[in-house]
Amino acid sequence: MFDVVVVGSGFAGSVLAERLSNVLRKRVLIIEKRPHIGGNSYDYYNEEGLLVHKYGPHVFRTNSKEVFEYLSKFTEWIPYQHKVLANINGTKVPVPFNLNSLYKLFPAETARSLELKLVKHFGYGTRIPILKLKKVADELGDKDLKSLANFVYEKVYLNYTLKQWEESPEELIGVLDRVPVVLSRDNRYFNDKYQAMPKYGYTTLFYKMLLNPNIKILLNTDYKEVLEVDIDTGEVSLFGKPWKGILIYTGPIDYFFDYEFGELPYRSLEFKFETYNVEYFLDAAVENYPNEYDFTRITEFKRLTFQKHPKTTVAYEYPRKYIPSKNEPYYPIPRKENLRRYQLYNERARLLNNKSKTRFIFIGRLAEYKYYTMSDVIQRALDEFKKLMGANKI
Repeated sequence: MFDVVVVGSGFAGSVLAERLSNVLRKRVLIIEKRPHIGGNSYDYYNEEGLLVHKYGPHVFRTNSKEVFEYLSKFTEWIPYQHKVLANINGTKVPVPFNLNSLYKLFPAETARSLELKLVKHFGYGTRIPILKLKKVADELGDKDLKSLANFVYEKVYLNYTLKQWEESPEELIGVLDRVPVVLSRDNRYFNDKYQAMPKYGYTTLFYKMLLNPNIKILLNTDYKEVLEVDIDTGEVSLFGKPWKGILIYTGPIDYFFDYEFGELPYRSLEFKFETYNVEYFLDAAVENYPNEYDFTRITEFKRLTFQKHPKTTVAYEYPRKYIPSKNEPYYPIPRKENLRRYQLYNERARLLNNKSKTRFIFIGRLAEYKYYTMSDVIQRALDEFKKLMGANKI
């Protein structure tokens, strides 16, 4: 039998599986409903031999030396600085919106005047959430800054958010803060200390991470087919036999508890891949379309992987409503009522742990109903492992 069962093979589950098996020699079973490991970070070579990301672009970046050095055990790196363009009024401008974007969209004299006002009130190099910029511009009563803030809000954020979430930006807690307005000429999408792409792709990284005789992986399997949890008594059986150990769950928490408090809403995505007989198709790795078309962005994978190939594959990204068993949950929807519902499930998980001989760990974007970057979730898993060791829970 196994000491640990991990549901899901994305970063949260795989990092804990690797730590528990390699450091503590625990016998680990990973149960994965998809036909592959790696969660949403999974990549593969398509029919043309081009490396593509099945679930949309994944760019690794972190400020954590611990996270970077941990992953470096399983991959070599290609240094990479991510840049994104947005199509605004027929012009491609850098995103996050910055001073270079300003000069591309406005006459030079107007742009210079606006730059001086922005730097005066906020300081050069500041990163300002758009809603804060709108609020301060209103408080200052500066017509030029108000006009600029409204222009950027409407052209860069509003319609993109409505397409992506089917929610108004003001209803979504913290979403617009992820891509602030930047008062500099730095065209990079991120400013993290470590920015790179795994040299041989994410799937190879995961294979190396999980390459251990103490780790067994069961693909194409809903965990409920082989694992039964009585959520009232806390009793667990694995393959029809009583089991106790550590159960690490990275799937949707509402599914774990059989939707006891109702479904937690998510946003899903649909990707349409196209291969073109040209070396490059886009001017950047990602180009956003906030105001036109049904898709939100196009990704060109060769610009992420630096692969040499006469052809190129791109993915058109279409936001979709999440429908359980029909598509994949990607993003928790951070509205207040959704977070309150999640707290009911979180309390249910706490009570389950109190009564069970099995240790339950709910971790990751779906299990914690929280937006995590790759770096965030890896750090979260490393911290959880250290907490387990310190509390003598293993």
